[in-house]
Amino acid sequence: MDNRKNNKGQIGNKGGRPSKAEEQKLIDKLSPLEPLAHAKLKEAIEGGKDWAVKMYFEYMYGKPKQQTDLTSGGEPLEFSLKDVIKFK
Repeated sequence: MDNRKNNKGQIGNKGGRPSKAEEQKLIDKLSPLEPLAHAKLKEAIEGGKDWAVKMYFEYMYGKPKQQTDLTSGGEPLEFSLKDVIKFK
């Protein structure tokens, strides 16, 4: 019995995920600040702050997918699985 069923999250979050009621309370508490947050974001964008422009686009359109280039100098990597794994 390792009590995994009682584990409500990561080690740093001993209480686990907040309940829907707790999340709703937080939303209700922060909602009056929404116009101020939008005004400050607009002010930062108009001020040319890079972080604000990035934040706006990431929240409006989502982050772009990260792509990994598996080439070497523009050429595809060539290797054989037989070279990596030796069978008898």
